[in-house]
Amino acid sequence: MRLVFDTNVLVAAVVASGVCRDLVEYCTEHHHLVTSPFILAELREKLDRKFHLTADVVEGVLASFEARMEVLEPVALDLPVCRDPDDDWVLATALAGECDCVITGDRDLLDLTEFAGIPILRPRAFLDLEAAPG
Repeated sequence: MRLVFDTNVLVAAVVASGVCRDLVEYCTEHHHLVTSPFILAELREKLDRKFHLTADVVEGVLASFEARMEVLEPVALDLPVCRDPDDDWVLATALAGECDCVITGDRDLLDLTEFAGIPILRPRAFLDLEAAPG
């Protein structure tokens, strides 16, 4: 399955143990992960400004994700979809990467439930789906 993680999931995977970290580790081994320069730049900014991680740590995190994910350059959506224009770049990444799912904790994205046939799920909902028999 081809997946894109919203920045908030990646941030949570870096700064705290729990569902998001477990999910990112699991998906790295079992799925094809897609990201974009926009998502990685947003991740860099959050880890630096909000969580005050050192530049070396931030660069190490980014290098690790870049090595485990396909980084592609999405094209801007024709029309705005989300209340937050930054979220449109996550959707554009999913579209460009022909993803099967967007995984996020962002209410603006979750309220859509899907975009262009791509489901938008919370991290726990995706893990539950993976664990379901059949």
